[in-house]
Amino acid sequence: MTAVGIDAIEIWTGNLKLDLPGTFAPQKGEDPEKYTKGLGLNASSFPDSYEDIVTMGANAAHRLMERKGLEPDDIGRIDVATESAFDNSKPVSTYVAGCLEQVYDGDFHHANKGERKFACIAGTQSLDDAYNWIRAGRNRGRGALVIATDTALYARGDAGEATQGAGAVAMYISEDPDLVELSTEQGYGSADETDFLKPNQQFPSVDGKRSVQVYLARMREALEDYESVAGDTHPDQFAYIPFHTPFPGMVRKAGLLVYRHMIRDTPIEKELADEIGRQPRAEAFDDEEAFHDALREYTDALKETETYQEWYGETIDPTLTLSREVGNWYTGSVHVARVSALKHALENDLDLAGSQLLVGSYGSGAQAEGHAETIQDGWKEEIEALNLEEQLEARYDLSWDDYEEIHDVHNHDMDVDVEEFTTPDSEFVFDGWGRMGERKYRYVE
Repeated sequence: MTAVGIDAIEIWTGNLKLDLPGTFAPQKGEDPEKYTKGLGLNASSFPDSYEDIVTMGANAAHRLMERKGLEPDDIGRIDVATESAFDNSKPVSTYVAGCLEQVYDGDFHHANKGERKFACIAGTQSLDDAYNWIRAGRNRGRGALVIATDTALYARGDAGEATQGAGAVAMYISEDPDLVELSTEQGYGSADETDFLKPNQQFPSVDGKRSVQVYLARMREALEDYESVAGDTHPDQFAYIPFHTPFPGMVRKAGLLVYRHMIRDTPIEKELADEIGRQPRAEAFDDEEAFHDALREYTDALKETETYQEWYGETIDPTLTLSREVGNWYTGSVHVARVSALKHALENDLDLAGSQLLVGSYGSGAQAEGHAETIQDGWKEEIEALNLEEQLEARYDLSWDDYEEIHDVHNHDMDVDVEEFTTPDSEFVFDGWGRMGERKYRYVE
């Protein structure tokens, strides 16, 4: 069976930067370590006044197409995953296609276009759609362009304000991919939850404590479901485990939960028993509360073991490096985590071809998905081609007054005109409003 997966990936980060310990924390009267150590964040990326989900998505896609030598005829579908859409009818993918048609001779008139919505998991769902489309033989030899693009903004003063971010990830899905092959096995954990939602509003309503609980519960269900079709997992089985990363602090909890699950009834659990005992088993307790209390005690002890900390440092922590500098990108966050992990491997000269990733995606509302990805022979060339350091260093460093202005610019309820902080260069930009209130775009050389 021919491999299907991600052939190429590109990232476009918002052109502005908010320093959390240096700028945000002093204004909030908070200890900077609340953000750097607690949340695990150093900075957030923001869109300039001429940027939005269309420009960021189109710019990432354009860079990918140019690097891979792709033309519109090579692309049979364009799927955009976002929870920042501004139209309840016309999909963002049509705007992106319109942008790209400004710079290519061909067009996308025969490409299927759509928009996916399920909070942050929609990017992975779009990957699944592209995978299934190719596997079904409906692609006519073409690939799919999957774009995850979001401006993850919160209301001013909201508890989630420090986790904001903006950026886009573009992926080309094809047969015989150069980056990773997707597994046929998947696992899901899904339930009707009210942890995070936007009922006809731009800024989310969030139950922060509940959201963490739901995230972990759905991740556990997804892992168990994945194992039901792929077999038991083991900590040594995967080079990295990229999770959806609303902020690195949440992934610390997910990593511990997954490790605890994976070592159950293994030699690792037996080796740790002399130090922290065996994992509690529900059947050994008369009531559920006592069992959960014992499980929490075991988990706290497990977190402090050298065995776990070494595994976390090798398998989870490298997936968080980019997130620490850009914040939450909603649909793009798990895909940023994948790139972060592979970038770490490249920088440390690791030979990963044939190794596996276990990808844990999540969307509030709520659903988690777990699947494996096999790293392909061409992965190094693909990751080497990214210019992430250049993008991160080029961001304009916002003052607090700048931040308040740009937040107002991107607040749909406000009509604010602010001079751009950066100068667009070889990129798509927002170019005002059309006759029916549509957003217009142009390419700046």
